[in-house]
Amino acid sequence: MRKGFNGLCGIVTNELGRTAHSGEVFVFINRKNNQMKLLHWESGGFVLYYKRLEQGTFAKIKEGKVQISWSDLVLMVEGIQVIKSNQKRRFLR
Repeated sequence: MRKGFNGLCGIVTNELGRTAHSGEVFVFINRKNNQMKLLHWESGGFVLYYKRLEQGTFAKIKEGKVQISWSDLVLMVEGIQVIKSNQKRRFLR
């Protein structure tokens, strides 16, 4: 996942059909599931957050367009395990 601002904005626009300037947070996880980028538009411009795990992997929720709650996103970034009634997701440190 070597894409920067322009590449990620292109994915948001072309593949997800969304507007990158909407203020939403877009989450990108690499194929190995050990790196995550968060793209967010603020009033001054784009912000790109990056997190790489030394051990373990992030759990992919699904491929494609998925909306998750803010609390699930925070737990995912912090590496905390999230358990839902119908499915179990693991987020390792």
